[in-house]
Amino acid sequence: MYDYLEGQIALHSATRLVVDVGGVGYELSTPLGYAWTVGRRARVWAHQIVRADAHLLYGFPDADTRDLFRVLLTVTGVGPRLALGILSGLPRRELLEAIAQGDRRRLLALRGIGKRTVDQVLLQLSDKARELLAAERASGAEARAAPGAALPRRVEDAIAALISIGYADKDARRQVERAAATLSPDADLELLVRTALSA
Repeated sequence: MYDYLEGQIALHSATRLVVDVGGVGYELSTPLGYAWTVGRRARVWAHQIVRADAHLLYGFPDADTRDLFRVLLTVTGVGPRLALGILSGLPRRELLEAIAQGDRRRLLALRGIGKRTVDQVLLQLSDKARELLAAERASGAEARAAPGAALPRRVEDAIAALISIGYADKDARRQVERAAATLSPDADLELLVRTALSA
């Protein structure tokens, strides 16, 4: 099982990524909405599915999104393609909130997901979504309460996103911290990343 691949982005289309790792090109299917820069080095968090007729790889910008993909695959009626579609429709945090709050309307607005599948997602994942959100809030509160503690999860996620598209760790941290200082504390991850990229 692959945990992540690190190498040069050789090709990127809407839902397809090729990562050159030591001269070997790994093809991965990815959710929509993530920026991968061709020619830059990146770490891509991976999930592998082995079938009788194929070995398939799926790629994500951070471990948390990859792990949520794995959680979605445990839902009755959700396969890899639908799981990617769900992750393409909403940012990770918003998706967790929709599931935790039982927001059927928001989930039904996602492309390719029907009422029966939404009901299964809510039935099987509501508790898990609440657990993940509570853990994120707790880690963020600890970071704010203790000077010198780890950065809030949202900031760490933004740093990971920049690193995944080729930024050096030091540069990614500088850009994200600069962006965070200009935004309100409740700004979401997507806005933080966009601001960091333009900083």
